[in-house]
Amino acid sequence: MEQTSTVPSDRYAESSEEHWIGRYFGVHRRGSTLRTEVLAGVATFLASMYIIVVNPAILSDAGIPFSAALSATVLISFLSSLAMGLYARNPILVAPGMGMNALFTYTLVQGAGLSWEVALGCVFWSGVLFATLAMFNVRKAIIEAIPASLRYAITCGIGLFITFIGFKNAGFIVGSDATLVSLGSFDASLLIFFIGMMATAIMVVLRFNGALILGIALTTLLAAPMGRLWGEEVMVQWSGLAAWPDFSAVMQVDIWGALKVAYLPFIFVMLFTNFFDALSCFMALSESADLKDKDGNPRNLKRSMTVDAFASMIAAPLGTSAAQTFIESGAGVAQGGRTGLVAVTIALLFLPFLFLSPLLSLVPGIATAPALVLVGLFMLAPVAKIDWTRADEAFPAFLAIILMPLTYSITLGIAFGFLGFVMIKLGTGRWQEIRPAMWVSAALSVVMLVTTH
Repeated sequence: MEQTSTVPSDRYAESSEEHWIGRYFGVHRRGSTLRTEVLAGVATFLASMYIIVVNPAILSDAGIPFSAALSATVLISFLSSLAMGLYARNPILVAPGMGMNALFTYTLVQGAGLSWEVALGCVFWSGVLFATLAMFNVRKAIIEAIPASLRYAITCGIGLFITFIGFKNAGFIVGSDATLVSLGSFDASLLIFFIGMMATAIMVVLRFNGALILGIALTTLLAAPMGRLWGEEVMVQWSGLAAWPDFSAVMQVDIWGALKVAYLPFIFVMLFTNFFDALSCFMALSESADLKDKDGNPRNLKRSMTVDAFASMIAAPLGTSAAQTFIESGAGVAQGGRTGLVAVTIALLFLPFLFLSPLLSLVPGIATAPALVLVGLFMLAPVAKIDWTRADEAFPAFLAIILMPLTYSITLGIAFGFLGFVMIKLGTGRWQEIRPAMWVSAALSVVMLVTTH
């Protein structure tokens, strides 16, 4: 008689671990495996690890030391992603967000003249308000209050603003007395940036995992001979491989100094941007990977929003701009990731970089610039969702998009977008379409314009 094999299958082998990992995260219940979840975490990490270098590069323009900003970036990414995995049990990365760091540096610090300590205080209070909204679950009322066209426009405008910063940091675009802006001098630096940008774009088109970080590495290697072969500024200088984390920015937040009436619009803009970025990210990922509950809503949405909110709160004491959900989490979802084990994997992959600030400080500005340009491309996707045939919706959205890069201010773009929406609805007799929250937003916009300009 033929004997039945007693060798366990792969499926059975994995189910033996169900009692301590699989059961907690619901790995098999979600139709996944431990191997798939870990590989999905690696995919998301590769797609988003550029933030480890890019965020400190932007925050250093605000006066925060690069090494301190890097330590804060890694630490908040580790803690918040770990919380997303263990508490919300969703396969989503939380890290300092692009757009929020630009708002922090170029609008609050360089534009409005706040110290970076006070600007961190604004980050903290926006996180407090975010946490309050998350706990009381008022997302539906807020979603209905702000028109979708403006929400899409703000994401697009921030994307264009970040792209403009990338071109500026590379010297590709410079100031001009005759034409306001112009192409920079075509030298070795500009050539290296252009090659790096095109190489990064090609890798994105070919869907390379980690295309942005590979682009940063390639551009850094190309920039290394500068100053040695071409007689220009030395951009890449070796300062070591590893060092203890720099926590000099920890607890430097000026919480009480940020509580001024003049700063309320900045706090509101941070809250608005972070809240809707988080919500739109959760909704997009839930649709693409069927991460929904029995009612068809994004799975564990309240817990996920709570994690995002508290990540924003603790980002400020750690010394970085607000943390938020990353749409790059879609890379892991596309690999089959379905549970919080993905986020836990991402968190653990961030942690070693806490000790690599000397190595990562090699990266010059022209090497992070291609990543900024490509991030702008990704953030421009919602422009197709705006109904451009309705001028009463399209014009305020257009104002928000175009004024962010042209005024070099995210808050000004948002302010004029809100004011444009309210004034057009009033002027066309459609005042009933203005929700109470939009009246408040328009009033805060006026306050911001009067107090800061």
